Amino acid sequence: MIRLTKFDGSEILLNAEWIQSVEDTPDTVITLTSGLKLIVREKAHEVAAAFKAYKREILMTPKGEKL
Repeated sequence: MIRLTKFDGSEILLNAEWIQSVEDTPDTVITLTSGLKLIVREKAHEVAAAFKAYKREILMTPKGEKL
């Protein structure tokens, strides 16, 4: 999961596997695979970096090891 800030200032943890697209319009809009759209304070490149870090952590964690 990645930590993001909603436009109202509240933090959310988002299952990064559900992200379909991210765009700056100028607000950052995340479209999920369900069609739900979220507006967050982070820029698209920050969301992409968080997604990459999440995937890197998942792929590098030995099987059976708890996070």
